[in-house]
Formats: sequence, C-alpha cells, structure tokens
Amino acid sequence: MTTGTNHPAHTAEDVRAAVARARSAGRSWAALGARERRAALLRWKRALAARADEFAQMIASETGKPVHDARAEVLLTLVHLDWAARNARRVLGRRRVSSGLLSVHQRATLAYRPLGVIGVIGPWNYPLYTPMGSIGYALAAGNAVVFKPSELTPRVGALLARSLGEALPDHADLLQAVTGPGSTGAALAGAEGPSGVDKVAFTGSPGTARKVAAACAATLTPLLAECGGKDAVLVAADADLDAAADAIVWGAMGNAGQTCAGVERVYAVESVHEALCSRIVSRARALTPGEAYGPLTLPSQLDVVERHVKQALVDGATARLGGPDALRAPVLGPVVLTGVPEDSPAVTEETFGPVVVVNPVRDMDEAVERADASAYSLGAAVFTRDRAAGVALAERLGSGAVSVNSVLGFAAIPSLPFGGAGESGYGRIHGEEGLRAFAAPHAVTVRRFAPAVDLTSFATPREKVARAVELGRRLHARF
Repeated sequence: MTTGTNHPAHTAEDVRAAVARARSAGRSWAALGARERRAALLRWKRALAARADEFAQMIASETGKPVHDARAEVLLTLVHLDWAARNARRVLGRRRVSSGLLSVHQRATLAYRPLGVIGVIGPWNYPLYTPMGSIGYALAAGNAVVFKPSELTPRVGALLARSLGEALPDHADLLQAVTGPGSTGAALAGAEGPSGVDKVAFTGSPGTARKVAAACAATLTPLLAECGGKDAVLVAADADLDAAADAIVWGAMGNAGQTCAGVERVYAVESVHEALCSRIVSRARALTPGEAYGPLTLPSQLDVVERHVKQALVDGATARLGGPDALRAPVLGPVVLTGVPEDSPAVTEETFGPVVVVNPVRDMDEAVERADASAYSLGAAVFTRDRAAGVALAERLGSGAVSVNSVLGFAAIPSLPFGGAGESGYGRIHGEEGLRAFAAPHAVTVRRFAPAVDLTSFATPREKVARAVELGRRLHARF
C-alpha cells in the first residue's frame, strides 16, 4: 500500500484557480446539449473500461485492497457512468406538466439546468466508485467538476481526471483534480473564502461533514453529504440461514469492513440465533485475511476497532470468533461478537473494520425497533423466505435503502438512489434523484389563449373575479 506524498498540497488559491478552469470548460460542455454529452461520456466510459486493469492496480496500491476487489469497484463505476450518460436527457430534459384547471390557458413545462461547477470531496475506502457516484452524474447533468480525492488515494483521483482529458481532449479541463490534506478539501468547501463552486458533494465522517457544512453555509452553497452507516441485517425465523450467513460475512468482512453500507449489526430471531452464529463463524473462520480482504487503509482506524471490541467484551459480550488478539495490523482477523449491549460502542458507533455484532431478538418487531434505534440510517437488509413479508419489513425500516435476501443489493442498480439521514447525512446520489441533485429545476409557462376570467389583470371587473374565485372555492370544498 502506498500513499500520495509525491502529490502537491493544493492551496486555497490553487483550488480557486481549478474552479475557474472548470467553469470555463463547463460553459462549452453545458452548451453541447444532452445528446452530445451522452456520446462524450460514453466515449469516456469505454476508455475507462479499456484501462480497467490500470485503475484496479492503482486502487489496490493505494488502498491495499486485493486487485479482484478493485476490479469489481471499477465495474460498478462503469455501470453507474453508463446509466447516468444514457438517462440524463430523459430525466432532466424539458417536459410538459399539468397546468391545472385554474391555469388551463397556460402551457407549463419543466426542465433541469446545470448548476455550474460541482466540488466533490471523495473518500479512501472506494476511491473510484464512491466519488464517481457524484462526478459521473454531475457531468451527465451538464456540470463541470473539481474533485478532491482523499489524501490517502490521490493517484486514483489524478488518474481519473487525466483519463477524461485524454478521452475527451476538447473538454480536458472539465474534470479538475486537486490534491492535498483536509485543508484542501476545506478550501474547496469555502472554509478559506468562497471557492466558486455551486454545490459540494462530500463523502466522509459525520464530524468532517459538519465542518464542511459550516464552510458551505457561509456562502449558502448547497451540500450533499454521505457520512457512513451502521447497517443492520434482520434475520427471520424462516430465513435461509446458509444464504444469510454467506451474505452477512461478505457484507461485514468485504473490504476489511471498510464499507459505508457494510454489515455491522445483525438481529436474528432467538430460535435461529445460535444456528446463524455457528454458520457465520464457520464462514468467517475460513477466510484468509490478506487474500479475502486487505488491510485497514487508514492506520488510525485500528484504535477505533480495538476500542469497540474491547469495550463490548467489558460490557458482557462474547467473542465467538477473534477478539483483541485478532486485531493485529496491518490486516485484521475477522471478529464475530454476540450478546453486545445496545448501548455499547460496537452497536452505536461506526466500527469500519472486519467486525460484526450478532444479537438475538424476540421477533421481527424488536429487530426493526433495534435497527432503527441507530443514529445512522443508510442501508439495511432482511432475510426471510416470505418475500412479501420481507418487503413489508423493508418498508417499515427507516434506512434509505433495504435489500431483501441479499446485502448491498442496491449498490449495483444505478437507477436506485443512495443516501440516508441522521448521522448518515442527507441528499441522494445515483438514479434519477442523483441526476437532479446536480441540476436546478427551471419552470416555464406559455400563455396559449386569453382566459374567460383573467385573474392577473386589473382590467377584469372585480365582480367577475369574485364570481370566479367563489366558483373555485366551491369546487374545492366539494371534491
């Protein structure tokens, strides 16, 4: 695993210059029109696909994750970029909307216009896929982008920006990458004076999100924030336990647990809790750390993981697999905990390591209650053989996305929005909502003919206006 110490630490002045370059390039990009932008983005997508191995190797070298995981990340990136490019015109293009009875003489249309320049502050755990959930959709919506990758993965960000310029030489400045520590991201958000961006899309911790939000507030710059999760899996008495255990281990241990919508909590009905735990432990024990998943990318995260595991044990939990002795850097062994009190940090705080808590519950009502008790509300999953019951449970959960009989099922479906509430942030990326997140609605009305009673003219007799208003009132009082 390498770090990007050879990349420059861009200053606030550098950031403002990058925004200016992006804005200049963005004018011609916005003027292209949706069809031309689609064709250009699909050219870029094909170029990225041709360089998939190069990107995967770069991701692996900076994060430490296995190359096979990095290749999957590249594929997810391509899927989302493809969808954004192909659907932007349909979602954002001008369309006619109902005028209503009161304004039948008007033709009403709605379209979405680019905001201008989007500032994207990306994370290190998925340094390509996650920021491209904003970058790709922002570009498809007609914007330019200034991207600040994590200081742990600057080479991925620089390569991404360079690849667009090489694939689309006429729009080489459309995607700018600025590198450096947190202060560079703060400058992009406006902490050192206005940076010039028209919206910020941030992925990171809730604490950093609050600082970014405060910086954006100074200039009323809108912010989209995705701040992680503490996702729960609910396992019913009739669930396929083998399938549930397989999904839970993958969701909890994949990417060394460093997934914002990864599995950190499991609530299983008491009658199947022990059988599920045995299956989870068996599958987790069979993993080979370093091959199945890589190291903690952020070394200081080890302190958090250790604190959560040790405190859970002090609080009365049982380590069914692993424990403090398994937490040896750089690659941690998997840890499975049971009987963890609901107020223990391993349940209440984001662990972001290969640790999963599997607690018993009386029934699915209690499972929903405990899942929703978290300050996070990003994703969740339900396992049951009764699909209708699974959907009903999914609808009761407060998380932004729920998978039934799988985990993270929504991640590879670009038409679905992604995001949460509370400590998980606000706003949505991906899907139609993700495209609209980087566009401004633009309403237009065209008067088609003179109305029988013109309510917007002083020339209309007052008595005639009064009769029309009373007629409208009666209609609404009746229907």
